[in-house]
Amino acid sequence: MAATVLLDEASIATEVDRLGREIARDHPDGVVLVGVLKGALIFLADLARVIRDVDLEIDFISISRFAPDSGRVKILHDLDIDIGGRDVVVVEDIVDTGLTLAYLVGQLGARGPRRLSTCAMLDRPRRRIVPQTLDYCGFELGDEYVLGYGLHVRDLYRNVPFVAVAEQDVVLATPDAYVTDLYRRGGSA
Repeated sequence: MAATVLLDEASIATEVDRLGREIARDHPDGVVLVGVLKGALIFLADLARVIRDVDLEIDFISISRFAPDSGRVKILHDLDIDIGGRDVVVVEDIVDTGLTLAYLVGQLGARGPRRLSTCAMLDRPRRRIVPQTLDYCGFELGDEYVLGYGLHVRDLYRNVPFVAVAEQDVVLATPDAYVTDLYRRGGSA
């Protein structure tokens, strides 16, 4: 069983570099990147490495859905730093319905940042339930079911260094269905 590579490592690196340059340009006085755990970890690490010539601080927030199919979330791990009066970029792996990002923008915006921006490696604007525009966006997706580069099923595939398209029915029934194929191509189990 094979998955199809949608975004290879070189394409991802090119986009991450572009996004990092844009963020640095727009925040010359420094920026706080707030990664949404766990999905954004890989993307945020790569993004942080390409942001140069500006002060950079990193923090993380973790959220969890607590009411199935409601779109409501709660904060499991909050920021360790005060973002009041600072430029902040919320970093997501993928934005789909916009519900999670809208919640985070509301929560973090209430803390008085000087500027609050959003960034995602992947975006599916046609699935939006809540209108949510990204300030920095890597790639736009259709309805493909994707894995790798932080995206997972039961914590598998996060460390695959590219984004692959898989069959949703297959991977939901058998989460490790693509492990051998995808890790053989460029990750480690």
